[in-house]
Amino acid sequence: MASGDLFDGRERCELDAGVVLLRGRALDAVPALLAALDAVIAAAPLRQMVTPGGLTMSVAMTNCGECGWVSDRKGYRYATVDPDSGRPWPAMPPPLARLATAAATEAGFADFAADVGLVNEYVPGTRLTLHQDRDEASFAWPIVSVSLGATATFLLGGLRRRDRPQRLPLRHGDVLVWGGPARLRYHGVLPLKAESHPLLGERRLNVTLRRAL
Repeated sequence: MASGDLFDGRERCELDAGVVLLRGRALDAVPALLAALDAVIAAAPLRQMVTPGGLTMSVAMTNCGECGWVSDRKGYRYATVDPDSGRPWPAMPPPLARLATAAATEAGFADFAADVGLVNEYVPGTRLTLHQDRDEASFAWPIVSVSLGATATFLLGGLRRRDRPQRLPLRHGDVLVWGGPARLRYHGVLPLKAESHPLLGERRLNVTLRRAL
């Protein structure tokens, strides 16, 4: 189901139970979001984390908020300090927090307040393999994903890894929300294609906002 002003490319699409795509929902906030993300990255630089198996992730990451998602040989987890600096992660930028709450509410998930913003930087060729977000203390809250820059092909799978995923283009300003019966669906991103965006060049910045604690 879609609603909204289709002439400016903004619409609300219910893709499945618990999965809502808000096309262009972040466009009005882009200047504030990019300025905020620049400040986050300056304080806690992007880095390629290592999996518990010793593989280096292709996507560069950092965090903001009360804690941050980290991965190393010890495992996947949330940490209250940046392991690279030993300092707390940068605070959650207010424009990002407001967008997360508003988008979750619009998607049908009231009272969501993110305490983690995981920032992912994609460049041509980088990808994210199918996985579940299951390191959070509770699965009662949704995941809110904000896309900025180059278009990516998002893979929305099922509750089993072998379920065939749906391919979904996510464009600059799109916000995807999944929760409720869809909260543990597998998801990932196909290798980013070379595409120049007016603001971010060939980069894609994605922020996934969660409630981890």
